[in-house]
Amino acid sequence: MHETPLFSTPLSVGGLTLPSRLVLAPMAGLGHVAYREVLGRFGGFGFMVTEMCNARAVPQESRRHSPVFRWRDEEAAGLVCQIFGGEPEVMADAARRIEAEGLMGVDINMGCSVAAICKKGYGAALLKDPERAVAIVRAVRRAVRCPVMVKFRSGWENSPDLAVDLARRFEDAGADLLTFHPRVAPDRRSRPPKWAHIRLVAEAVSIPVLGNGNAFCAADCLRMMEETGCAGVSIGRMAIARPWIFAQLALGFEPDEDIFLRTALEQIDAIWRHFEQARAIKMYKKYLPYLAANFVYGHSLWPELARGTTREEMTHNAERILGKRPAVASTPNAFLFTS
Repeated sequence: MHETPLFSTPLSVGGLTLPSRLVLAPMAGLGHVAYREVLGRFGGFGFMVTEMCNARAVPQESRRHSPVFRWRDEEAAGLVCQIFGGEPEVMADAARRIEAEGLMGVDINMGCSVAAICKKGYGAALLKDPERAVAIVRAVRRAVRCPVMVKFRSGWENSPDLAVDLARRFEDAGADLLTFHPRVAPDRRSRPPKWAHIRLVAEAVSIPVLGNGNAFCAADCLRMMEETGCAGVSIGRMAIARPWIFAQLALGFEPDEDIFLRTALEQIDAIWRHFEQARAIKMYKKYLPYLAANFVYGHSLWPELARGTTREEMTHNAERILGKRPAVASTPNAFLFTS
């Protein structure tokens, strides 16, 4: 696959110039520092995003001990930290810490629809309170000079009207970039995202809007950008299944037959270097459904890859199973994407 010039066209965001219009979406339990280390070796992305970080904890967090507010020094300049919370000053305090650490920018989570987050009034629940949502963006903007971004959904009703209105208000409040996922908050991917709503949001503002939702290959990303006019694409689950996707689309990287084994072993090495055994095994096993989704018989390979409780067993499984080069599906099986 040759690179697509559109994806590697620079994009200006808040005074910074991104080298690619493809970015890593934030994903709880998946976009951790070890995964990003592996992704970083491939390159091709505009920036990466951390897992969700609790804004109340961020000002006191230790980056050496927190499982989510953690990064490698070499990735800081291209890393955006996503925060969740519901009080403007709490979010602003977190943003100040993020900027002081030298990270690229702050992303405000208004898209997570998990009950544990929403019942506290955080994540997508903020879309039920537009005044508070806008106040948070305004407070964060006043607190920092780095790029301020917002990740949000359509809202809680199946209409684009709220998203369009909020996009304008977020821009007025000082947001530099919006990432829009065109699904209602209660929908956990049971229906296709409404890409037509991305166009309405993108046309409503002058700042860049990234589209998000069911972009699994180059054709999907191109179609999303062409159909919606969005400035770029935020890629999530596919980037876990194939961390080289950004390099493949933006840089022309050509994966060989051993890419799956090699990447799995690199994931094992990075996860066990960054985390202690109990957490490492959980993190690696959360990654395995995405790895298995790449293969024609992924449903049967997944339990085989996950058998055991130690690093040595995971390494042996990967070498034994992936070393045989199982048949690769043209598109990963999304039914194996578990989060």
